[in-house]
This record gives sequence, structure tokens and C-alpha cells, in this order.
Amino acid sequence: MAIVKRGNIYWAIFTAPNGQRIRKSTGTRDKKLAQEFHDNLKNEMWRIVQMGEKPKYLWQDAAVRWMKEMNHKRTINEDKRFLRWFHDHLYNKRLIDIDKVLINQLIEIRQSEGASNATVNRYFTLLRAILNRAKNEWEWIKVVPKIRRLKEPPARDRILSLVEIQRLLAELPSHTHDMCVFALTTGLRSSNIARMKWAQINLKQRIAWVDALNAKAGKPIGVPLNDDAMYVLQKQIGKHDTFVFTSQGKPLKYPSRDAWDNALKRAGIENFRWHDLRHTWATRHAVEGTPLQALKKLGGWASWKSMERYIHLCVKDVEEYAENVEIAKCL
Repeated sequence: MAIVKRGNIYWAIFTAPNGQRIRKSTGTRDKKLAQEFHDNLKNEMWRIVQMGEKPKYLWQDAAVRWMKEMNHKRTINEDKRFLRWFHDHLYNKRLIDIDKVLINQLIEIRQSEGASNATVNRYFTLLRAILNRAKNEWEWIKVVPKIRRLKEPPARDRILSLVEIQRLLAELPSHTHDMCVFALTTGLRSSNIARMKWAQINLKQRIAWVDALNAKAGKPIGVPLNDDAMYVLQKQIGKHDTFVFTSQGKPLKYPSRDAWDNALKRAGIENFRWHDLRHTWATRHAVEGTPLQALKKLGGWASWKSMERYIHLCVKDVEEYAENVEIAKCL
């Protein structure tokens, strides 16, 4: 048996020289291309069995193995989304055929779809990681092509002033309002707030925590609660037995996007995302003189690189030197 059509796709089916029964999708509806795929695969299996050559692994082989080995990753769902895109472009491609030319073509395709440079870089960082593993750990390929990194714009510095915070809070519905206040007083990410459970809070000790599994850096975060945060939590008592923040008695996965966007519009605030609440929180800490080491711990950052945008705002340790340059006598 050579090729068989299942649904709209042809499959290659044959018996290898070692007796192994091979069944593999050709990934195409074109009979001629399917037959070519079958013949190449059959010839490759012969060379593997008879001449001891290493198999020429396909992209989907690498993708499947990556998912099995990296299923513990916190960002595994993002990997799945990226791999679905690569599947459409690399299905049945041999790893040894994924070269610099092909990769540059894929970068251009992703850009043409409207993806930002930062998004493109995230996609191809995953591709590089898989190819590196195929080379260094699985020994499936000998060379990993160089993948260029696109230039990204500087990190966003959009923060809210106190006046803007007041305007925004006045427009938010109660449950989103409380989550927003909690974000501005703790610096926690939206997912950590929306899915926070009472088991993560000690009201007596005025502390909350995020376990390592749900922390971006993979390390647990202890969160001291100030008066504003405590006030928000006390308002939530009795609304749900398990989850802190709810809407109409039901747990939330994320803050309401519609409520957020509509409130921003009514408040006259543009170019502001929920995650910018964290930037606002960190910037206020930096400006008020919170020591960098303390801020790093409060924010749960794994490295100083993640804090670069705030470091230049911390001037308490150098403000005494500002008086070393005076021009008053010249005025």
C-alpha cells in the first residue's frame, strides 16, 4: 500500500525493511505531492535500517517532544499557541531544512500578519529553544541557524498620575474598582489578583502570598498589605468561601475587559493597560525612595534587568549630592 486518502489528506502507509509498519500523514491533499512524500519517506527508512543512517526528524516530531518535556512550564499555554502557528508553516518540514532563509521568510510572514517586533521575537525565541534542544540534547541536528532578533521599542513608561487614578476609580464598577485598588497597592499582576484565594491571605498578619507555581519568576512572593489593601479585602469578606474577588457571586479569571475599557474612555484616559497599574505602583515606590532591594522583593522580580526602568527613578541615595552644583551666585 502506498498512499491512502483519509478525509481530505493523504497518508503514507508502508512496511519498513525492519518490519515496522509506518503510518504518517503527508499533510497534503495533492496526490502527486503525497506520493513524493511517501517515496522520500520510504527511501529514508531504507537508508536508516540498511545503512545505519540517523533518521531525519520532522518539525512536528520536535514540537511533540518539546510539549512532553516542557509541560511543566508556567508559559506552556503560550508555547501551544505559538506552536499552532508554526504548525501551519512547518508541518512535514525536516529539521535539517529549517535554515536561515526559511526562518527569515517566516519572520516576514508573521510581521505581515500585524504582529509587533516584540511578539515576533517571542515566537522565534521558542523556535530557537526547540532547535537548540534538538541539537544539544536530542542530537537530531548538527547545526542551529542564527535567528535574528528584531529591534523592539523602549519599554512602556505609561503610568497614572494621582488625578488620573481618581478619575479612573470613579468610573469603574465595584468589583473592578476593588481589584484596581488592590493592584495599585500591592503591584500584583492581574491573574494573581483575579484568582487569589482566602487561603493565600492572613488578615491578622496583614500579608498575602503568591505561590511559586503562579508567580512569573517561579518563586513565591510575599505581599505585605497596607491600609488600602486591607480595606479592599475587608469589603470582600463573606462574598465567596474560596475566592477573594468575585462578580455577582462568581469567581473571576481576569478583570472585566469591557468594564475596564469603558471606564478608561469615560475617564478620558488613553494608551493605558491593566498591566500599567503595576508600572504605576513600582514607579511610585521608586520615586518615594523605596530601596531597590526592597522593591525587587516586593515586586517578585527574578533579576535586576526587569527593574531597569525603575532604577533611574531611585535617587534617595544620591540626592545629597545635588547641592554640589549651584549657580545661585550667578543669578
